[in-house]
Amino acid sequence: MSTSEFLINRYGPLMTLGDLAEVLKRSIDGLRVCLNKQSPYYRSIAATRVYLGRRLYFSTSAVGEILDGKNGTEKAGPR
Repeated sequence: MSTSEFLINRYGPLMTLGDLAEVLKRSIDGLRVCLNKQSPYYRSIAATRVYLGRRLYFSTSAVGEILDGKNGTEKAGPR
């Protein structure tokens, strides 16, 4: 089972900021700050943002691919 499949089974097609913070083991406020940083890792995660009205979500499959390193970013994670 890939990371994307695992995340979709757990969170569905879209993740909230709280869900993403849980997966990345960050606080919600810390994740908000990191998503505005200029590192390639966090820019790639920020690019998966989806707004439904005023609510912020993240594409679960895209986040899974980033965590697997399939989108060109390093698999090691944030720096």
